[in-house]
Amino acid sequence: MIYNNPVDYKVEVTLDMFEELAAYENIQAVKESTRDISNVTRMINRFGERFKIFTGVDPLAMESLVMGADGWVAGLVDAFPKETVAIYRLVKAKRYDEALAIYRWFLPVLELDIHPKLVQYIKLAEVATGIGTENVRAPRLPLIGAEREKVQKIINDALAARPELPVGSWGKLTEVAL
Repeated sequence: MIYNNPVDYKVEVTLDMFEELAAYENIQAVKESTRDISNVTRMINRFGERFKIFTGVDPLAMESLVMGADGWVAGLVDAFPKETVAIYRLVKAKRYDEALAIYRWFLPVLELDIHPKLVQYIKLAEVATGIGTENVRAPRLPLIGAEREKVQKIINDALAARPELPVGSWGKLTEVAL
C-alpha cells in the first residue's frame, strides 16, 4: 500500500507516479490522504480497479467512500469501532441517509485524527469508551491541562449524544439487513 500524504508527511504520489508503479504487482493499494476527495475519482478514471483505494483521513471518510474508495484506514475506529464499521457498511449498501446521520454526529471526534497529537487524542477516546489506555511512548507525551480538557469535552459531548446504530449496520451483516 502506498501512503499518499502530502499534507502531513510532504509525500505526494502523483498520478504519473502511480502509472509507473502500476507495473509492480506487489503494489496493490493506496492510502489516499491528500485531503482532495477528487483524487478518488482521478485514480478510478485513470486506473480503473488496478489499485484499491483506501481513505486515510477520518473526517473525509464518508465522502471518499461515496466517491468510490474501497475502504477506510481509520484512526478513531480504535475507540468507536461500531460507528466506524456502521458508516462503512451503510455507505457500501447505499444507505446514505443513515450513514450521514452517524457521520454528522461523529465528525467532531473524527477531526481529532488530523492533529499532530492524534495518537494521544485517539488514546484518550479509547479510555473514554473503555477500550484502551492513555499510555503513549516517547517522544509522545500525555495530554495535560487545557488541551486535555478540550479534547475530553469533544469526546464526552459525543458520548452523551451517541446515536443508536441501525440494525445490522455493524455486527454480523446479512443481505437481508442491507
